[in-house]
Amino acid sequence: MPRITRVLETALYVDDLDRAVGFYRGVMALRVLFLNPRMAALDAGQGTVLLLFRRGASAAGAGGPDGWIPPHDGAGPAHFAFAIQAEDLAEWEAHLAAHRVTVESQITWERGGTSVYFRDPDGHSVELATPGVWETY
Repeated sequence: MPRITRVLETALYVDDLDRAVGFYRGVMALRVLFLNPRMAALDAGQGTVLLLFRRGASAAGAGGPDGWIPPHDGAGPAHFAFAIQAEDLAEWEAHLAAHRVTVESQITWERGGTSVYFRDPDGHSVELATPGVWETY
């Protein structure tokens, strides 16, 4: 059977695209790869992309010179995690505090990894995870 190598993209649906891009650029230091009124693509590190879609803007699909993208959309708070190095955890906690981002929860897992959870401006649950959270990470 052919293998999947990794998740390439993660999509979030946001009410205010400019506000969301501002958060992920300013607080999380992600670089914008593409931006238009419908969506933004941000470099999430190591060949992964965080897609931010203006809620409802992709519900009818999207077409262009390269082809057609089927419809998709979402509602309610989603969850995803950024991988970080364990030695950077304290610096991340200080960075979040300096940006007035409230840490909602912190867990140390039995494999030794730590997860820090907080919310983005649209209420999505964002996790910073150190190695040891999963068997594969």
